[in-house]
Amino acid sequence: MSKTKSRLAFWGVIVVVVLGLFAWVNRPVEEVGKTPEKVEQAAPSKPQGLPVKALPVLVGDLVEDISAVGNIVANESVRVRTEISGRLVELNFNEGQVIQKGQLLVALDDAVYRAQVAAISAELRTEQQRYMRLKELYQQKFISKEALDLQAGAVARLAALVQEADAHLQKTIVTAPFSGVIGLRKVSPGAYLEAGADIAKLEDLSSVKIDFRVPAVYLAKVRSGQVIDVVVDAFPADTFKGKVYAIETGIDGETRTALVRARVSNKEGKLHSGMFARVSLIMSKKQNALSVPEQALWPQGTDNFVYRVIDGKASLTKVELGRRTPGYVEILNGLSPGDMVVTEGQMKIRDGAPVMVLGGAQ
Repeated sequence: MSKTKSRLAFWGVIVVVVLGLFAWVNRPVEEVGKTPEKVEQAAPSKPQGLPVKALPVLVGDLVEDISAVGNIVANESVRVRTEISGRLVELNFNEGQVIQKGQLLVALDDAVYRAQVAAISAELRTEQQRYMRLKELYQQKFISKEALDLQAGAVARLAALVQEADAHLQKTIVTAPFSGVIGLRKVSPGAYLEAGADIAKLEDLSSVKIDFRVPAVYLAKVRSGQVIDVVVDAFPADTFKGKVYAIETGIDGETRTALVRARVSNKEGKLHSGMFARVSLIMSKKQNALSVPEQALWPQGTDNFVYRVIDGKASLTKVELGRRTPGYVEILNGLSPGDMVVTEGQMKIRDGAPVMVLGGAQ
């Protein structure tokens, strides 16, 4: 019996030794080379939060605007033309010259027109003298009232002809109706010009007008005095400022748009009529507005939420939305400046879940 117990004890010791060796061989790699004291002191690693991307709430001016394509028009523009026919005897400008209002531009030969005025004026004086003699005869009752009236009509007709001939004489000279820059001339001195002949184009470019169309749905927000930003292809780095000053009363039936006209200062002379312009009409501007990227929103039913990152945890927060701009939405209530909101990774988290902001502080 004692021999049997000795054998059992021996094999028990063998089993314990084998199990101990097995445990030693299969111990964790990180514990290799550690003393028992070091193994006991190694604390379990802190669980990592779920990775998300987040951005701070944006604080700045929130601008509501409308973009449109416009056409630049000179402040004043006219084709300089003759109103009567005649030979061009004086051309009093150089191409591209700055012209002052009232400055003589061209003159036609006025000899024929002066002769007409003189001839008709002489005939008028003769008929006026005759009228005075007939008037004396009528007062002496030698002629009838009808005869006197007939002569009065002749005098009036000649007076009108004198005025007409004098008007033609005045039109032999053409002056500038306003100050501006005159373009390329289309006639030469000595040429015979017909009435209406095109001489040159005169434009006032000290300021320019910009015509653009606004959808009818925005018309209630458009008013005189609103500021516009203008960019043209010729000067892409420059932004020109202007103001709305007129709005067409009617709506285009096909495009459902209204024509709006603004004025832009052009002191440097960079803007020219015929240019196309990209117009941004600023309808309203709110300072110190809070906004977040559209992708930060987490709708639930009819309400909108965002996840704030607070002390390394996600906090589901209800927000009230305001106006939208490309890529962003205004937050009226629910957030404060400095708040960090999750913009990517909302599908992986829940309220109160630990999170790790990628590339930024928690």
